[in-house]
Amino acid sequence: MTTHLARILIIEDDFTLSRQLGELLRGQGYAVCVSQRGEEGLELAIAGQPDLVLLDVMLPDISGFSVLRRLREQQQTPVIMLTACGAEEERIRGLRHGADDYLSKPFNLTELQLRIDAVLRRSRPQDAARTRQPQQLQVDALHLDRHAQQARVGERDLALTPLQFRLLWLMVANRGEALSKPYLYRVALEREYSSYDRSLDMHVSRIRRRMVEAGLGADRLQTLHGRGYVFP
Repeated sequence: MTTHLARILIIEDDFTLSRQLGELLRGQGYAVCVSQRGEEGLELAIAGQPDLVLLDVMLPDISGFSVLRRLREQQQTPVIMLTACGAEEERIRGLRHGADDYLSKPFNLTELQLRIDAVLRRSRPQDAARTRQPQQLQVDALHLDRHAQQARVGERDLALTPLQFRLLWLMVANRGEALSKPYLYRVALEREYSSYDRSLDMHVSRIRRRMVEAGLGADRLQTLHGRGYVFP
């Protein structure tokens, strides 16, 4: 994929966590840069002007608050602070220093994605965001055209509704990543998840049936019981 949804800088000294976050965000189409030190991360933020910074509070050289304060002296790059669980004082201090949002560790990766989406929607013009998003996706014989809102297998149109196309696009764009029902409800159906609401299951079932009728295997769109769905 040559186009990116956004450029995200991760400033986090935990090697395992920063690697996991980098892999997750790259898999979803973001261009990612990682730093494990505050001074270096600050230089990257100022020079590279990313669309978003994920900033840990506890860094080995200078604190995340110092990074945020000095960054705010030069630019207004959106920042999501990563704080220790239950650190209410850190949250308030971060917001006062100009953080756009905060997330307590350990956090759910789906929640992180939702917060990133929300901050980017607020901070980036919609037309600029659209120009950075890929307009076409292809996996084997399956081809998705975002502009035409068309999904086809070979030359066969799957005749999906706009909502069903949006669901399939999300799963193909995040290929190999399990997408939870709450995430899909929020992003694709644009409403909160309810365990009594079966509409998502119905739409996914119809998408799967259309793909099977067009010659793709039923396993191309998998249900992960208790977790959500994945396009492997």
